[in-house]
Amino acid sequence: MKSPDARTKAGRTRLRWLLLAPFVAMLDVGSYNRMTPTLAGIPFFYWYQLLWILIAAAIIFLVHQRERSRDESEGAP
Repeated sequence: MKSPDARTKAGRTRLRWLLLAPFVAMLDVGSYNRMTPTLAGIPFFYWYQLLWILIAAAIIFLVHQRERSRDESEGAP
């Protein structure tokens, strides 16, 4: 059985893996290097990248909030 510290550390590590999602999504340029579908006249290539900026910001916010709440519950400064 894992100790509470080990479970907390494992939970943080799993949550931090989400931070790699935007990076990995941008690696395969060939998958989004096209003009269609367009969104309000903006080619897919551009709006796909802009969408991932918003997704990345949301992921960073989520990870930050979860880690902050865990630190507060553990009494860390």
